[in-house]
Amino acid sequence: MLSAILVSLAVVFVAELGDKSQLITLTYSMRHRWWVVLSGIAVASMLVHGMSVAIGHFLGMALPERPIAFAGSIAFLLFAAWTWRTRAGNGEEEVPVAEPRFVVFAIVSSFVLAELGDKTMLATVALASDRSWAGVWIGATLGMVLADGVAIAVGAVMHKRLPERFLHTLASLLFLLFGLFLFFDGGLGLPGAAVTVTGTVATLATATVAVAWGRRRRDRGRVAPPAAQEARPATPNVPLATDS
Repeated sequence: MLSAILVSLAVVFVAELGDKSQLITLTYSMRHRWWVVLSGIAVASMLVHGMSVAIGHFLGMALPERPIAFAGSIAFLLFAAWTWRTRAGNGEEEVPVAEPRFVVFAIVSSFVLAELGDKTMLATVALASDRSWAGVWIGATLGMVLADGVAIAVGAVMHKRLPERFLHTLASLLFLLFGLFLFFDGGLGLPGAAVTVTGTVATLATATVAVAWGRRRRDRGRVAPPAAQEARPATPNVPLATDS
């Protein structure tokens, strides 16, 4: 059992580095408290890897990939609209943190849909087929929580250093890209179209943000008075001396 824990922990931790689940975690951590995100990740990890262990060790069956991909893409597109609505509705004010129970449910559902059929789950299925199922379940859950904990730390640093409105815009864009990629790649089975569509949307969004940022800088430069035209101290009027 100890061997199964260590092997599955190492495999899942390495597999999760740079994976979409880390990006999803980073997106959530830019909007919500770290402990809320970590709680949702822990619950989702237990569910996903418990399911994969059951499939690999007890059932030996395959999951229907396309219906799951369609459901996941719709979920991410809804999250993108929800995040953008929250950003647009609050203007320049700080966006309040949502109630933890709703946030945890959103995190768990999005993670379960994103991880079903992913390479991490397939690795867990393979490990559970010839090792202790309990050890694989524990190790895979710990591996995912540790890997996504790194993303939470990065998101917490970004949350302190970047404006709230920018973070919510970035989170909405990331959810949109996740949804589009999952729809075309997993749902329709068109990986080339998935890369093209998501790359185009990301490029257009980057260009739009760059143009908006440049205009804002120019507007601020016009409003601020130039340093060379600072007001000089007024010279007092001294009466001229007259001959008596």
